Amino acid sequence: SYSSAGIFSSGKKTTSEDCLYLNIWTPNYNDTSDITSKNLPVYFWIYGGRFEGGSGDVLTYDGTGLAAKDIIVVTINYRLGPFGFLAHPELSAESGHNSSGNYGILDQQAALRWVHENIANFGGNASQITVGGQSAGSASALDSMWSPLNEGLVAGVISESGARGPHDPMTGSAATSHRTKVAAEAQGIEFLKELNVTSIKELRTTVSMETLLEYDSLSDTIFEGTQFANASAFFMEPPMWRPNIDGYVFPHDYTQSLLLDAHADVPILTGNNKDESGAEPDPGLTASTYNTLYQEVFQNFSEEFFKLYPGDSTSQANNNSNALYRDMSRIGTWQWALAWAEGGAKSPVYTYYFTRSPAENRGEGAYHGSELWYTFNNIPYSDYSNVTWYPYDYEVEEYMSNYWANFIRTGNPNGDGLPHFPPSTETKQTMWLGDSWGAGPISASEERIEFIKSWFATMPEW
Repeated sequence: SYSSAGIFSSGKKTTSEDCLYLNIWTPNYNDTSDITSKNLPVYFWIYGGRFEGGSGDVLTYDGTGLAAKDIIVVTINYRLGPFGFLAHPELSAESGHNSSGNYGILDQQAALRWVHENIANFGGNASQITVGGQSAGSASALDSMWSPLNEGLVAGVISESGARGPHDPMTGSAATSHRTKVAAEAQGIEFLKELNVTSIKELRTTVSMETLLEYDSLSDTIFEGTQFANASAFFMEPPMWRPNIDGYVFPHDYTQSLLLDAHADVPILTGNNKDESGAEPDPGLTASTYNTLYQEVFQNFSEEFFKLYPGDSTSQANNNSNALYRDMSRIGTWQWALAWAEGGAKSPVYTYYFTRSPAENRGEGAYHGSELWYTFNNIPYSDYSNVTWYPYDYEVEEYMSNYWANFIRTGNPNGDGLPHFPPSTETKQTMWLGDSWGAGPISASEERIEFIKSWFATMPEW
């Protein structure tokens, strides 16, 4: 059974660095005499959890349902917290490539290489591996395109709750943001001081794994001293333990990678859920708190903000707080796709906006991760299989899993019997999935789109 962590937890309480195992689901082969000739597409899944928790054996990621659609599903594990992302000058010096702090990413890459070399023995096509993930796993899936160490291994990327424009402050609050190597090593130095040790050697010999695990949930204070400092309920700090631009695993940040054409040019499927990234069914705001909060957040932009998103009553404040964050999600992802094309990438980006509340807890809306049962074709296999799902949930599951399976097969989610899913273009639309199906607007008005774009343009790259 699950622990209280729910969708991202396997319910296990143990943690170990001896974690480099993976799970493989295949279709039920009637004839196993020549498995290597089947050449089925492969879905390589990276779990989320802020780079501090999670597991490849979570029932939410059970691959049985997708495997039934002739997809090979692989889920992996990788090191987390300080074990996966501690950077330090001493670690960089001993590495042989003057870098440190991306050990969790190197684990993912080692698993990807293993799959590339061995998946034919399970009926998979090594040249047709789509890397997917959600939340921190979504960041990792996107990261798989930027690293030269993955050259030739990635055929497509699925990024669920992932791709947002670099100037979108929600990028800063998520695991999709990156640290510089200098910042990561400086944090490592301070971390050793916190542990009262003076060197990596002393850390290895005197500090227990259990003690290190007490520090696996640290947050980075990048919003300290900014207009977002008092808006932590909506703009949460990113995890401190996350990837860094180390010059080896990641030579460049997102913008530089686009400018230099230093990335895999592969099809991408990415999007967000209705009730995440600050939006929720009941934000619990009053008109007073709404106006105080967003006056501070938007500062010189606040006059225009309140014209477009007024909060003169409690209901209006809550509705427009949600409208803001949902607009930011759709616009931020649309801008990411636009930058991808403007940077010279030829492969399409398909963006979506998921709106269905799952049976497991409908009161929380289409929350962070709620799409996973549907995309994995997983309702019968999850530990919520005993919950009463509506007949329409199974229709959503069939549509969503078919879109995902088609993309894994071809790099295009479209297929027979499905509403048309257009690729992202300059047209200000995204694909709405769940309670309705079809291309829909990224905001209710052109004025809101231009406002959000103008505000984003004043932000640093997060």
